[in-house]
Amino acid sequence: MQKHSTTPTVAVSNQNNGNDAQDAAERGENRIKVPETKRPYSIYTKREKWILVIMIASSGLFSPLTANVYFPAIPTLARVFNKSVELINLTVTMYMVFQGISPMLFGTLADNVGRRLIYATCLLILCLSCVGLALVPTNAYWLLLLLRCIQSAGSASTIALGAGVIGDIADASERGGFYGIFQSGPLLGPSIGPVIGGLLAGSLGWRSIFWFLCISSGVAFILIILFLPETLRAIVGDGSIQPPIYLRPVIPILGRRKKQATGAAQDQALPPKKAFKNPFALLKHLDITILLIFNGWIVAVYYAVTATISTVFASAYPFLNETDIGLCFLSIGGGMLAGSVLSGQFLDSEYHRFLRKMYPNLDSKEAKENVRKDEKFPIEEARLRFLPAVMIIYVGCILGYGWCIEEQVHIAVPLVLHFFIGFTAIFSATCASTLCIDYVPEQSSSVTACNNLIRGSLGAMLVAVIDLMIRRLTVGWAFVLLGCLCAVMTPSVYAVIRLGPHFRAKRRAQREKQ
Repeated sequence: MQKHSTTPTVAVSNQNNGNDAQDAAERGENRIKVPETKRPYSIYTKREKWILVIMIASSGLFSPLTANVYFPAIPTLARVFNKSVELINLTVTMYMVFQGISPMLFGTLADNVGRRLIYATCLLILCLSCVGLALVPTNAYWLLLLLRCIQSAGSASTIALGAGVIGDIADASERGGFYGIFQSGPLLGPSIGPVIGGLLAGSLGWRSIFWFLCISSGVAFILIILFLPETLRAIVGDGSIQPPIYLRPVIPILGRRKKQATGAAQDQALPPKKAFKNPFALLKHLDITILLIFNGWIVAVYYAVTATISTVFASAYPFLNETDIGLCFLSIGGGMLAGSVLSGQFLDSEYHRFLRKMYPNLDSKEAKENVRKDEKFPIEEARLRFLPAVMIIYVGCILGYGWCIEEQVHIAVPLVLHFFIGFTAIFSATCASTLCIDYVPEQSSSVTACNNLIRGSLGAMLVAVIDLMIRRLTVGWAFVLLGCLCAVMTPSVYAVIRLGPHFRAKRRAQREKQ
C-alpha cells in the first residue's frame, strides 16, 4: 500500500518501473522507502549517565547519613536537654517513621510533576531544617523532635527520586550497574555517619553535626539547581524535549548536543500523558509485594547490625574508645562499596547473557527492543538466579557474627564478617530493587518509595527491639534468630522467579486496556 503525502519527497528506490514513475508523477507524489530507525532509550551518553548517577547517589546519601551521624551525640543531647536517653531515642524513631512515609508523597509527586523540582524542594527542606536544629534552644525538646521529623521528610525522599532518575535514563540492559552504584550512597550512610558524627561532636560540639549537614545539603541543592536536567519521561521523553523553563538547569551541559528543537521531533519522542497513579496500588501486585518484603527484611537486619555495633563492641572489647568504635563501621562500609560496584556489573552481565541466549541472531539494539515486548524473556531469572546463594552467605555471616561477639573472639573476625555482611546485604538489595524498577519503570520513584516505606517500617521496628532481644537472648542467640528469619525469607525468591512472568503479562494486559 502506498502512502500519500502533500509534501514533495525524494525517491530513494531505483527499482520503480516507468509506469510506476509516470503514475506517481501524475498524482504529484513520489514513492519513498525510508528505513525504520529505532530511537535510543535516552539521549544521554554513557559518560553523562554516570555523571547523573554519581550526582543522585551523592544526594541519596543524605537519608541514612542524617539519621546515623546523630547517634554519637545522643548521650550528649540527653545531658544538655535534660531528658532521658529514651526520649532522645524517640527523635530517632520518629525520624525513621517519616523516613518511610515522606517518600510516598514526594516520590509520587516526582512521577507526575518532574524529578528536578521535587529534588530541589527536598534538599531545601533538609538544609533549612538543619539550620533550625543547629540553633534549637536546649529547653525546647519539642522543637528538636519536630525539626527531626521535618529533616527526615526532606532527606528520605532523595532515594526514591534517584531511583526515578535511573528508571528514566537507563533501560534494563544497563539499569543494574547504575542502580548498584546508586545504592552505595544510601547504604554507606549507616557506616560512615557515626564516624563523621563522632569526630564532629567530639571536637566541635553536637551543633557542628547539623551545621555540617546544612552546608553539605546546601551544596547538593546548588548542584541540582545548576546541573541536573529534568528526566521524567512524561515531560521530556527520551531527554530530547525541552521542558518548561522552571524545570531546566541553570547550566544545561548534560545532553545538550542532542536536544531537538522541532515540535515534530518532540511529539515523536514524548510518551502519552498518564493519569495520576496511587503508589499504594503497586502493593496489589503479588510479585512486587514479595520483593519489597524480602528486601525490607534483609535491609532491616543490616540496620540491626549497624545499630548495635557501638554497644556490643564496647561490651565485648572494652579496650576500644569512642573513636576506635567509630572506625569499626568502616569495615561494613567497605563491604557496601565493593558490593554496590560488583552487584551492578554482575546484573548487567547476566542480563546480556540471557539476551544473547534468547535472541542469538539479533543485534543488541533489536534484542533490547524485543525484550520490552516479550513476556517470555526471563527477567526474573536474570536478576535473581544467584540471589539464594548470596543469601546463604548472608545468613552464615549473621549467625557467625553474633557468636563471635558472644565469645569475644579476636576483633579481626567480626570486622571481616562485617565486610561480607555489607557486601551481601547490598548485593541482595540491588537484585530485588532493580527487578522492581524493571517491572514498573514508569513508576520507578513510586515503587522505590514503597520500598523505603516497607524497609523503613521493618527497620524501625527491629532497631527498636534489638537491644531488648540482646538483653533477653544474648548477642549470639539474638542474631541466630535474625539469621533464621532471613533464611525463611529466601524461598520467596523462587516464588518470584516462577510467578513473575504471569504477573508481568497481567500488568501488560491492563496497560493495553487503559
